[in-house]
Amino acid sequence: MKIEHFFEQKKPIISFEIFPPKKESALRNLDETLEILSQLKPDFISVTFGAGGSCVNNQTVEIAKKIKAKYHIEALAHLTCLNHNQDEINILLQELEKAGVENILALRGDKNPNVTPKKDFTYASDLVAYIKSQGNFGLSGACYPEGHTECENEVQDILNLKKKVDAGVGHLISQLFFDNDVFYNFQKNAQLAGIEVPIEAGIMPVINKAQIEKMVSLCGASLPSKFTKIMQKYEDNKEALFEAGIAYAIDQIVDLIAHDVEGIHLYTMNNPLVAQRIYEGIKKLL
Repeated sequence: MKIEHFFEQKKPIISFEIFPPKKESALRNLDETLEILSQLKPDFISVTFGAGGSCVNNQTVEIAKKIKAKYHIEALAHLTCLNHNQDEINILLQELEKAGVENILALRGDKNPNVTPKKDFTYASDLVAYIKSQGNFGLSGACYPEGHTECENEVQDILNLKKKVDAGVGHLISQLFFDNDVFYNFQKNAQLAGIEVPIEAGIMPVINKAQIEKMVSLCGASLPSKFTKIMQKYEDNKEALFEAGIAYAIDQIVDLIAHDVEGIHLYTMNNPLVAQRIYEGIKKLL
């Protein structure tokens, strides 16, 4: 089932994100994670694009296939295009179709200073339009409540997002954010631009100091004073910081649901305990 149709049946929907482990030995741990996540009955589970981004023996495809075939949960496979040509994308699309995976999160992908980008696809909207012409996949896209780090301003970012939606995206998942007002403002601007597809709020529970620093450096998310004070108070107490991070994420989600958010996409970081704790805190609101 195409994910965009889930929103016709219920709101808010709940979904999780996992990533393929870099080491083969960690695949067993991922199976244990999927066992636990499946018991929470999410509407779908997304799988980030495998390390290295190879178009053959891609773990993303295999994991997405397992989510559908073994756990009977819809899978959303991430697919990046910056470092792939059209033939390589075709291989991945064929593999996904053969695996029974019908939903794709179409992304440009991060720039790698050590790799020269291919020239067939420059933007995610290029990939969306191409996939739309090749088969009957459900297409999702990423959006950035505080603007993409490479975009000159938020207005241009919204216009770029509109291009992606017009190319065929039927559902959006937001980058992580820690200030709900930022998300609400983004929703308003998206609506003004004529973007009418469902937007899920991406929530990442911050449970350790290194994670905070990495996330801020990668995506430029702003840190509200409430969040900063909590993190500073407990940054040297691992267990307390874990509890504070979970509590902050639950508080965000409760407020989002009260504001009729269409969906919550939880970045689990392959930690099933995080997903369990948060789900237990919000399940009666869903």
